[in-house]
Amino acid sequence: MQDISTQLDDLLDSAFDSLPVPEQPASLYDPVRYIMGLGGKRLRPRLLLLTAGLCGARPGDAMSAALAVEMLHNFTLIHDDMMDNADTRRGKPTVHVKWDNATAILSGDVMFVLAMKQLAAQAQHAGLSGADGTRLMQRFLDAVQIVCDGQAMDMDFEQRDDVSLTEYLEMIGAKTAALISCSMELGAMTADAGDKLVRDCGEIGRHAGLAFQIQDDLLDAVGDTSKFGKKAGGDIIEGKKTWLTILALERADDTDRLLLRQILKNKNTGESDILRVIRIYHDLGVLDDAIKAVKNHYNNALQILDRFEKSVYREEIKVLLDKLKVRDN
Repeated sequence: MQDISTQLDDLLDSAFDSLPVPEQPASLYDPVRYIMGLGGKRLRPRLLLLTAGLCGARPGDAMSAALAVEMLHNFTLIHDDMMDNADTRRGKPTVHVKWDNATAILSGDVMFVLAMKQLAAQAQHAGLSGADGTRLMQRFLDAVQIVCDGQAMDMDFEQRDDVSLTEYLEMIGAKTAALISCSMELGAMTADAGDKLVRDCGEIGRHAGLAFQIQDDLLDAVGDTSKFGKKAGGDIIEGKKTWLTILALERADDTDRLLLRQILKNKNTGESDILRVIRIYHDLGVLDDAIKAVKNHYNNALQILDRFEKSVYREEIKVLLDKLKVRDN
């Protein structure tokens, strides 16, 4: 008998292989197939299906909602890559580089529509009442709006030198954690779970999402580029406000703070500058504290998860969170 992880792999592979994406016009839908075919961790749909099982439903019965959150996630990636001027995604050319900006915008837009259609299909498939179907849709749309709020905050931060760590955590709570939290809440909703269980699932996802983004900041600076799939020190080159840079700026003396700001504002940052910034991170204990913050958020998620009855789904979520805690990509 297959274990639950293999079962989910098979379910997700089958669902994504048969994803209902039209053939024409090819200029619109080829980029959709391209980004969806880049793979990735499929973290959000996986957590959604596992949460459905955790709350008493059959994971496969929540597949339309799982497809919806993954399509929404990839829609945000297309637009984020444009705003960040990113050349690669998962080690491959980004959509706007492979095609052009106009194509990327339009293809991203249609992915949002396709995601909404999947969510509507989920409400119908699950036999949710009008009120419950509306609740499912409202939670999804709330998450979309929160993600947009987070992206706007991130863009605003680029023009500021005084961003606090509290503000940054609020931003990543919106931009990154909100959709992971929503994924787990939707999984619980498809299982017709009560409000408290839905909230607990959302909290697990929120902590996992915060940890995930702080990890991304860390991996960008010190991760293995061949595994991470992005340019080493890309956040430093772009001058982005990250957990690392904000904490370093708060802790640095006047000399190092001036150096950090000069490098982060320099549009021609070289490898030597990246290494100097990473050395400052190391000397100020920022890298060690980032690792601790990641562990703390994952541990908080696991503590909430322990409130649920023991099941193969609870144990698989634990396994997944433990793997994320030590990920290198």
